[in-house]
Amino acid sequence: MNTNLIKNIDFGKAIEMEGLVEYAEGRVVSRTLAQGKPLSVTLFAFDKGEEISSHSAGGDAMVYILDGEAEITIGDSKTIVKKGETIVMPAHVPHALLATEQFKMLLIVVFSLS
Repeated sequence: MNTNLIKNIDFGKAIEMEGLVEYAEGRVVSRTLAQGKPLSVTLFAFDKGEEISSHSAGGDAMVYILDGEAEITIGDSKTIVKKGETIVMPAHVPHALLATEQFKMLLIVVFSLS
C-alpha cells in the first residue's frame, strides 16, 4: 500500500517545478500533487486566453506564478500577477483566473479542519 501523501512527483530528487506541467494549445493542463483535508496542491499550465470562471473555494487559495502572467479577479478586484509573484484568494470569496499570456502556477488550498 502506498502511504505517500504527495503524488505525481519523484521523491528524493531535485526537480524544476515549472517543468512538471506543459502547455497545450487551447487547454488548461493540471497535475495534482496532494489532495485532501487540510491541503490541496496542484500545478497548472494555461494556454493564452484560457480561464477558470468565477467560483469560490472552501479554503484559502494561494497562487504562485511559475511562468508568464495571469489576471486574477478576487471579488470585484482584478490584479495582474507575474512570474515569481503570489496572491492569496480568501475562502468563500468568488475568484477567477484569465491567462493574459501562457502561464503556469502552483495552487495551494488550505482548508479548515473544523
